[in-house]
Amino acid sequence: MTKRAESKYKINRRLGVNLWGRAKSPIAKREYGPGQHGQRRKQKPTDFGVQLMAKQKLKGYYGNIGEKQFRKYYEEAVRRKGDTSENLIEILERRLDTIIYRMKLAVTPFAARQFVNHGHVLVNGKRLNIPSYLVKDTDVIEVKDKSKQLTCVLDAAQSGERDVPEYIEIDHRAMRGRILRAPKLSDVPYPVQMEPNLVVEFYSR
Repeated sequence: MTKRAESKYKINRRLGVNLWGRAKSPIAKREYGPGQHGQRRKQKPTDFGVQLMAKQKLKGYYGNIGEKQFRKYYEEAVRRKGDTSENLIEILERRLDTIIYRMKLAVTPFAARQFVNHGHVLVNGKRLNIPSYLVKDTDVIEVKDKSKQLTCVLDAAQSGERDVPEYIEIDHRAMRGRILRAPKLSDVPYPVQMEPNLVVEFYSR
């Protein structure tokens, strides 16, 4: 198990939020930061601190994306026409592992990434094991036949923790779906408030 996956819930206590809205999050029991100084009185964060926290929240939510890759997403969002913060959200939501998570074929973004990495997903009939692949509206996403009866997939599909958003179409019997349209920030069912505008401010300093 990688260190990134092993400590995935630590970010909840560090940021003081239940990032994925899961009942098993440790913040439900300990609403203070990790470590021996976690219960110290918090100082009011600076503007930089607020922007940094917004970035860490967004990076963490999508499976703790690496800084180098996340910055590339920001640069691509700037390059595209329209609102940069909305563009950034659309890029993150089009990641293949995010789509698998949104389709309720995996219980967490980390599980979705692993599911794609292990070759369980087909895109337009061909196996694709690149979690960062950006899904197009015309792409058909489905679970490989041999993987459709995996317990982890069936449990995720039947979970009542969250719903499939309106911009995603999924047939859980066939384990096949697609993205219907480009999602906006207001469409994305985040359990906590995300502030991509502050992320844009952080990188444009």
